[in-house]
Amino acid sequence: MSDTLRPRDAKDVEAAVQSALAEGKTMEIVGHGSKRAIGRPAQSDLTLDLSTLSGVTLYEPQELVLSAKAGTPLAEIEALLAAKDQQLAFEPMNCAAIFGGAAGPGTIGGALAANVSGPRRIKSGAARDHFLGVCAVSGRGETFKSGGRVVKNVTGYDLCKLMAGSWGTLAVMTELTIKVLPRPETEQTLLIRGLEPGQAITAMTAAMGSSCDVSGAAHLPAEVAVRVPAGEIAGGAITALRLEGFSPSVAERMRMLEALMRPFGELASTDETISRRFWAAIRDVAPFAAEGPAPPALEDERALWRVSTAPSRGAEFAAIIANAAHVHIFYDWAGGLIWLALDPSHDAGAALIRGAVAATGGHATLIRAPPSVRAAIEVFPPQDPSVAALTKRVKDSFDPRGVLNPGRMWAGV
Repeated sequence: MSDTLRPRDAKDVEAAVQSALAEGKTMEIVGHGSKRAIGRPAQSDLTLDLSTLSGVTLYEPQELVLSAKAGTPLAEIEALLAAKDQQLAFEPMNCAAIFGGAAGPGTIGGALAANVSGPRRIKSGAARDHFLGVCAVSGRGETFKSGGRVVKNVTGYDLCKLMAGSWGTLAVMTELTIKVLPRPETEQTLLIRGLEPGQAITAMTAAMGSSCDVSGAAHLPAEVAVRVPAGEIAGGAITALRLEGFSPSVAERMRMLEALMRPFGELASTDETISRRFWAAIRDVAPFAAEGPAPPALEDERALWRVSTAPSRGAEFAAIIANAAHVHIFYDWAGGLIWLALDPSHDAGAALIRGAVAATGGHATLIRAPPSVRAAIEVFPPQDPSVAALTKRVKDSFDPRGVLNPGRMWAGV
């Protein structure tokens, strides 16, 4: 068990990294630990716990800008925004369900470090697209700032984009500035029942190409739909399309969408309450929660993969997997994001998944598997030699001695 350091402020973080450098030690960076089981298992001398680095430092609702310390709970930020009818438009997922814990949705620093985005990504963009500024400490023990506190910021290098998705391997973020957006007045979800995956992707593609301004598009086969805790939605395969905005606009766009989707099959719609519950379940991958309908022992061991691909190839990818293994699948982002739960195996199905990705394009990340499996295989998408060399140069620029989260994403990097 490594020693745990709990810095009180950014200066403490800088001192902690400098001390680790001087002593030749490595550090695991954590907030609430909600995503701690994603990636290769940590093998660090120290744990830098940023949960004490908490609090909103600036919030200007009129300017749609918020700054907070990296360890600030997402729940606290979301409650503050809700009071002003605003939101984090990238819909960061709560990982607690898929790991069977009660850690909550995590911290704002963790959400940006992992670049996690929910169903609304198809309309509002990824987490990194809302990342305006950062203050951080590099693996050299040097504090740096990038970006600013305005939505239109074009000065200097946009290091925020580099920090998003780096999983704490480049620098320890201490304070972040993000763009926030108005919260929709209401929402409704149109359901199409009984479609096969290929038909569903065709329907979702048509909806996304229309003027209906769809903000969520997902397809759940029958065996997955029954796992969604959203009342009337369960009952056979469902394809779901979300509309958000002012009530008159949602009502008119719903009429347009129903007319467009009627040739595809039986239609139904949900009220706002059911719709919000459903999309929260999609965001948090609730159908594959660690404590789901399957026996807990099996569910906890079932490998969970997150695959991004072109929506037009989603059904093809899933068919390759389904023909070779027992798998449960559902689709988000109009078919561009595929979640797969595979029965336990020595490699979590990595050879099969990587082969299907090679055939259809995209990339796959192992989200849940035992530590022994995560230590033995590539958890994040393997890189070709030229990209791996670039990754190593970036890592060496920020953290030349490998102090921060060593080997979390790729062995030796």
